[in-house]
Amino acid sequence: MPDRYRCVLIFGAPGVGKGTQGKLLGSVPGFLHVATGDLFRGLDVASEEGRVFREYSSRGELVPDEFTLRLWRRHMRALIEHGRYNPVRQMLILDGIPRSAAQAQAMAGDIDVLQILHLVAVDEEVLLRRMQRRAEREGRHDDADERVIRNRWSVYNLETLPVLEHYGRDRRVEIDAVGSPGRVLLHVLSAVVPVHERCFGNALEG
Repeated sequence: MPDRYRCVLIFGAPGVGKGTQGKLLGSVPGFLHVATGDLFRGLDVASEEGRVFREYSSRGELVPDEFTLRLWRRHMRALIEHGRYNPVRQMLILDGIPRSAAQAQAMAGDIDVLQILHLVAVDEEVLLRRMQRRAEREGRHDDADERVIRNRWSVYNLETLPVLEHYGRDRRVEIDAVGSPGRVLLHVLSAVVPVHERCFGNALEG
């Protein structure tokens, strides 16, 4: 088993479509999508962990690194123990982590980042409307308030964008995130499939 999880990071501003693309990619054999946002939203709202998450998300702020990494590492161990993730056969698609340069440094012993898919949407108003529609559809109250959304973008620009520079340009692929999910997925697959084939070969055969 590899010492570190071989992974691709799906990167981009809030509302750019990371979750949609991650779920689509995760449905392809040989890939496993793990979204930190899903882990947070799956917490028991009455638990201490659920309270901490609500405290920060309600303000559009990042959850503290120690809390996030503890939750993520526990989830990864559970996936392996229950046979839902095989690091030898599956490429991990990480969505929402690492979210800061400090997190990236702290995860150096956990992940081997093969590629970064940077989803880009120049027009923030498109993202704003997308997030508000999602809030209505999925009951995400943190995405319904425009002030919270704009604060999340500010936090992203200040704290999360430096992650791109941490990993450098060599592994980064920029993808236009404006368009139908299927069209964006075509660009995602064209970028990530060659990396999967190079690093995992015919791991699914036999």
